[in-house]
Amino acid sequence: MYLLDTSVVLEFLLDQDKADDVQALLERVPGEMLRITEFTLYSTGILLLRRKLADRLLEFVEDFLDTGAVSVIRLNHSGMADIVQTASRCLLDFDDAYQCVAAGKYDLTLVSFDADFDRTERGRKTPADVLKELPGTS
Repeated sequence: MYLLDTSVVLEFLLDQDKADDVQALLERVPGEMLRITEFTLYSTGILLLRRKLADRLLEFVEDFLDTGAVSVIRLNHSGMADIVQTASRCLLDFDDAYQCVAAGKYDLTLVSFDADFDRTERGRKTPADVLKELPGTS
């Protein structure tokens, strides 16, 4: 199962350079295997609204979350100590530490374009890495 980092979600929603990789991942990996954090959802909302892209946010929620194509997970306040410890140990910002702790708590593979996760025990995979590992991919 996979945790899609904010960088992956935004790459897709903003149609950036590697959006095709993200789209292929979303098409090939069953929805029950994909997660985002509540933090990613809200961060994405903040960014898209700042860019006057409210329609994209609503489409994302409708197409991926409301349909169950991607599930949302969260950490509660009791996870704050783990977030702070992870941020300090791995030299991460709060948002990256949150993703790392969530991936660990739910035993998920973190999918991200952010190389900061390479400093963590769990590491990360890019969408292209995940696609290469899927059955039927050469």
